[in-house]
Amino acid sequence: MKPLLTRPLRNRYFFISDIILLGFAAYISYVLRLEKFDLGLAWPGYLLFTGLAIVITPLVFRYVGIYARYWRYASIEEMLLLAGAVTVAGLVVGALHLAFFQVFPSDWPRPRSIPLIFLLLALVATAGPRFSVRLAMRLSRQRWGNGRKTANPPQPILIMGAGDAGAMIVREMQNNPHLGLEPVGFLDDDPRKRDVKIHGVAVLGDRHAIHAAVKRHQVSQVIIAMPTAPGAAIRDIVRICGEAGVQARIIPGIYELLDGSVSVKQVRDVRIEDLLRRNPIHTDISAVRAMLRGKRVLVTGGGGSIGSELCRQVLRCEPAELVVVGHGENSIFEIANELGAVVRSHESGQDAVSNPNHAPRLSQPASCIIPIIADIRFPERMRAIFEQYRPETVFHAAAHKHVPLMESNEVEAVTNNVLGTRNVVVAATATGVERFLMISTDKAVNPTSVMGATKRLAEMVVTHAGQKRRKTEGQGARPPSPCSTPPPPRCTVVRFGNVLGSRGSVVPFFQRQIANGGPVTVTHPDMRRYFMTIPEAVQLVLQAAVLGEGGEIFALDMGEPVRIADLAHDLIRLSGLELGRDIKIVYTGLRPGEKLFEDLFLEQEAYGRTMHEKVFVCRNGKETADWEPRMCSQIDELIAAAQRGEAAEVRRRLRNLVPEYQGDAVIRSPSVETHFHGHLPEPG
Repeated sequence: MKPLLTRPLRNRYFFISDIILLGFAAYISYVLRLEKFDLGLAWPGYLLFTGLAIVITPLVFRYVGIYARYWRYASIEEMLLLAGAVTVAGLVVGALHLAFFQVFPSDWPRPRSIPLIFLLLALVATAGPRFSVRLAMRLSRQRWGNGRKTANPPQPILIMGAGDAGAMIVREMQNNPHLGLEPVGFLDDDPRKRDVKIHGVAVLGDRHAIHAAVKRHQVSQVIIAMPTAPGAAIRDIVRICGEAGVQARIIPGIYELLDGSVSVKQVRDVRIEDLLRRNPIHTDISAVRAMLRGKRVLVTGGGGSIGSELCRQVLRCEPAELVVVGHGENSIFEIANELGAVVRSHESGQDAVSNPNHAPRLSQPASCIIPIIADIRFPERMRAIFEQYRPETVFHAAAHKHVPLMESNEVEAVTNNVLGTRNVVVAATATGVERFLMISTDKAVNPTSVMGATKRLAEMVVTHAGQKRRKTEGQGARPPSPCSTPPPPRCTVVRFGNVLGSRGSVVPFFQRQIANGGPVTVTHPDMRRYFMTIPEAVQLVLQAAVLGEGGEIFALDMGEPVRIADLAHDLIRLSGLELGRDIKIVYTGLRPGEKLFEDLFLEQEAYGRTMHEKVFVCRNGKETADWEPRMCSQIDELIAAAQRGEAAEVRRRLRNLVPEYQGDAVIRSPSVETHFHGHLPEPG
């Protein structure tokens, strides 16, 4: 049989208690004011006041939803609602009480301070029973554990981070003893929180107190509840935990907790992206939502790592239609099912289904998800799709991205990255697309690979279309005619480095090598790359789409470059292994097309800051000033050579079209002018 305290208490009992206790509160108000229990001549006034109180107050409570609340889970929100409702009811009752005596004068005593005294007592009378249920529920949970008892004593846990996330984790552990976790202390680097208690749990010190706290409380696990902490802090805490012989687990970063929820269920092992995490980016979500809400949006490469995350974040902005275009049927099937589940849950009035990618919740009429299998290399197919669905905003994420693989597949690199991009741009221009944004890469800057050169040429195709738009606007708007062609889209490019967790990323490759017992292969001890998490990169891509006017190349602030050897070392350590003893790192040499360091700007590009601190812009007019007809014909010849399968001719023409293309892997040191260290250098 369930304990009495865990049985649900219906709101009709609160209604009855309100009627009884409000009358008692009115009586005590008169007693306190008259300083006697016998009200004498004040009895009629008391009865009138009580009658008004027990009628008006429940009506106000019902109107604001007090009786619809589940008080077993009451919080500060319910307390504020209750206080506001009591205040409104008290003022109305007091005003009616005084108005009665103005209309019907009498000799009955009517102290003017009674409504104020009653207001305070009424708050106690209505809040007391409700929050006693909340307290009883907590005591019952601590005693009975929701009917589930743990066979073993609870495991002592330390919480690193005494902020909102840490407090929520502790509260959940306290409310759910069946989890078998007992928070024994907080740790926080903020000296102002030292020696204070949060939910009865003391802050024992900063991160350097981990050793002593682990030894004193026999702790076997430290939960890092710092979703906005930078990667440097996470690395240091994980290192200290390792030295103390305690397991470190973590609450996901702010980019994974897009819905703002934190719970014990989300606690997981520390991953490499946690160690590389940077300060959170503040994005103008309202501007992005205003750009996409109610619009028709198309994403190419929608089944890929970047494309699928673009679809998730675009869906949060509630477009009218989301057209997901991709070549791989399995990946398109998976992302379409995921997004479709979000839409169906919204239509049924339920929360979004739980999934590892934190699917969004929708508040407006559900978007229409349209999955399409298509190859961007076929212009007729692209034109047909754009004609049918008439997208207003296009995100072009489809591309071949593997550097060594494209070195031996030059034909595919050109037909997909150059021809495919041109096909999408042409279709977008012909059908009146408003905004067009292409996802590019830092490997397009001073490329040493075929992949980088083709992406650089694709950038030039897109920026040329964007500059045509700016020229059209500069000439002034002309009145439309039935035969007039639509203006070119606002075409922009976003350039960034590697993303963690993407297909072909070095991280899952290293993880597979570690799982197989090693060795971990690194091409060069000095190789560095920029890294960014996929949600973070996509968030900035959407911000750049808002900023773009046409013809710009945006570069994202990638932070500091990371040594690939250090990345491999961190992954080995996170796997619980020791470098040299359990597993080795072997240096294999640079692969075809690779270089040691990546740049984000060309030397001739004029770059500067934008309104967003993490997005930079560069405009290059030098390459596109004389496109017509020279560049267009040369691109046609390049594509024709690729379609004929002439690899050597493809490379030769790439060198002519992309002067920076060096054609072979080159070991370079980072230059002061072009290498990006997380701070934008002053333009030279």
